[in-house]
Amino acid sequence: MAALRTIQRWLPVLQRSCTAICPLHRPTTARFLPVRPFVLSAARGRNTDEVSKGRYTASTEEEEEEEDFIDDSEVEELFQQQDIAEVGQGQHRLFIVHPDVKWGSRKQHLTTAELMLAEAVGLVNTLDNWTVVDSIILSTKTPEKKRIFGKGNFQSLTEKIRQTAGITAVFVNVERLSPLSVKELKEAWGVNVFDRYSVVLHIFRCNAQTKEAKLQISLAEIPLLRSRLRNDVANLDQQGGRSKYIGGSGETLLEVQQRLLRERELKIRSALEKLRRKRHLLRSQRKHKEFPVVSVLGYTNCGKTTLIKSLTGDSGLQPKNQLFATLDVTVHAGQLPNHMTVLYVDTIGFLSQLPHQLIDSFSATLEDIKHSDLLVHVRDISHPETVNQKVNVLNVLKNLQIPERLLGSMIEVHNKIDLIDNYQFMDPHVLPISALDGRGLDELKMAVEAEIIASTGKHILDLRVDLSSPQLSWLYKEATVQDVEVDANDGSAIVKVVISTAAYGRYKKLFSVK
Repeated sequence: MAALRTIQRWLPVLQRSCTAICPLHRPTTARFLPVRPFVLSAARGRNTDEVSKGRYTASTEEEEEEEDFIDDSEVEELFQQQDIAEVGQGQHRLFIVHPDVKWGSRKQHLTTAELMLAEAVGLVNTLDNWTVVDSIILSTKTPEKKRIFGKGNFQSLTEKIRQTAGITAVFVNVERLSPLSVKELKEAWGVNVFDRYSVVLHIFRCNAQTKEAKLQISLAEIPLLRSRLRNDVANLDQQGGRSKYIGGSGETLLEVQQRLLRERELKIRSALEKLRRKRHLLRSQRKHKEFPVVSVLGYTNCGKTTLIKSLTGDSGLQPKNQLFATLDVTVHAGQLPNHMTVLYVDTIGFLSQLPHQLIDSFSATLEDIKHSDLLVHVRDISHPETVNQKVNVLNVLKNLQIPERLLGSMIEVHNKIDLIDNYQFMDPHVLPISALDGRGLDELKMAVEAEIIASTGKHILDLRVDLSSPQLSWLYKEATVQDVEVDANDGSAIVKVVISTAAYGRYKKLFSVK
């Protein structure tokens, strides 16, 4: 019976895997589409001159149907709700337990247990119909053990949880619990047990909109499926309830499930690789059109989207005061003081103790950061953990192997100064701003302009042009024209432009300029 229950439990996942993988079961409509040329979606239906002149204020890279590498149905097959973390779709009333490590390598030195618990509460409050019933901070010396706490603390915690009416799950605020720990804790407490991995993954699921985000989340779920599989089969072995082979196939239940998971993972990675190539094409277009790219990054809910909206005037952006409101990279065009158009990239927010499998799954998205011309690190300076958040962001960037040239030129922004009375800062390399009320944005644009000119090798030149020739119109199209002084006597003009080395070379060759 135990073997039968396990097979029934895994059947929906295995069936979806077969449907998504096996050609005999694949719907005729779910086929990969041929590769087609791509354009920046914001430029669709617009003259490219309008982009270079900044006559529109926002752009987004949307995976529209006519441009897709893969069909919607294939993505949905891979993304269908599987209740991987046993989270379910209903409401939850949670008891949060934060293990406070007093010493050793796992002790947190840049934050406090109270602040870490507050972040866990914030994660729960991000989800609709999820509420925190009660919470506790409990000391531990052995967080790596099955029950995390010592015998006395664990017993008192168990009594408190069992006496708390109405809770449906316990959230243990650690990066990842082992399957054995989850099993032990569920048996002791009588309710489901979540860790940061399962909670954050569920938040990602709720916020995912595009195909790429859904595929990345499906990939991040594979380790949970795999660990649960090992645990389930181990339990069956102990109970003596598992037949050696399944249906005369020569494969054990474990081997069948492992094979299907491997095939599922390969399917997801293949689809993500196709989308990665699409993203590479989009980046190539930006480079070809010489649009400088500024990646805006920071800890989750630091105000990145609000800042980009203020810099670009894009009314379509709707910032939300919640964690991980942005999962998909979006690109928005804005103008600098010298009239140069730049593309601001809104990236996924970072989080402390974010499991590395989640970072790995979103590596294709975060790849955009590596190919930027400039990074802007936004910090919520009003947050009590702002120093710890900065360290976490820098650690993630280091793990992503961001080029030194980008890290060295990165602009650090102190956002939300409107929430601090008499804000003062000593570091001359830091820019204080309020993205909400616009304070400091002019200074930030000037700093971005200076770094972009330095990093992209552009030049600010005064060029004399013949107004009877197409020189001026060419410069408007291929460079950024800042000023034009017309000399009516000889039909010429002095044009002040920001122009790249390559464009200037083409200009000299085309118009025989020395």
